[in-house]
Amino acid sequence: MRPNGRHTAGASQLLALRMWAICLLLLSAIAMSPTTAKAAPSQAAATTHVYLLRGVLNIFSLGLDTIGARLEAQGIPVTVANFVSWSSLADEAAANYKAGRLKTIVLVGHSSGATALPDMIAKLNHLGVPVKLAIGLDSVFKTKLSTGAERYINIYIGDGPGEPVRAAAGLRGKLDNVDVRGSGVGHITIDKNEAIQRRVIAEIDAAIARSRGPAGPIASPGAAPRAARSAAAVAPARN
Repeated sequence: MRPNGRHTAGASQLLALRMWAICLLLLSAIAMSPTTAKAAPSQAAATTHVYLLRGVLNIFSLGLDTIGARLEAQGIPVTVANFVSWSSLADEAAANYKAGRLKTIVLVGHSSGATALPDMIAKLNHLGVPVKLAIGLDSVFKTKLSTGAERYINIYIGDGPGEPVRAAAGLRGKLDNVDVRGSGVGHITIDKNEAIQRRVIAEIDAAIARSRGPAGPIASPGAAPRAARSAAAVAPARN
């Protein structure tokens, strides 16, 4: 018996309709699925630059690379370099600030990189450029802060090689010395410690959140902003 032409055509149309329905369902599922696309960085983050200074030999401060990668994932531009580059980096930051490409400057250093921070801040201030935030991790030499960032946080190991930062007479800006002795971190591991890294990133995020336009002048004594809350407080501040 020969197949009925109408029946064959009807079956083909029904199959085609089923295939279209399946395709529509798949497309709907894709459209409703969550996306992993990264949100665009805020204007404040895009006009911020974080300079991370490694210590001696450039091999003992690799935790700064991890911090830098996490900040870049948030859309925050970073530069990771050895501490000997602090002067040329200050010139670069000043040029970008004066050209309007940069509004908020943040400095982070470990070991000798932390020791170099006051010098970098002083040069930037001399060039007329304010520093929003500076964070030192276990500065290895006695350091005096004569000119200031809006906020300077020195995280050091009190019973190790690290030193508290001393405030020179007339210092403008807020200085916090944070002693993390007894926390289990050492001079070589402080930059790689997860809690320390979270603290650094939280402080940077808070500084960016406070930036609502061009960075203002360095705060005068007693007028510095309230210390930002940390996502992982490491230890109470000791000045």
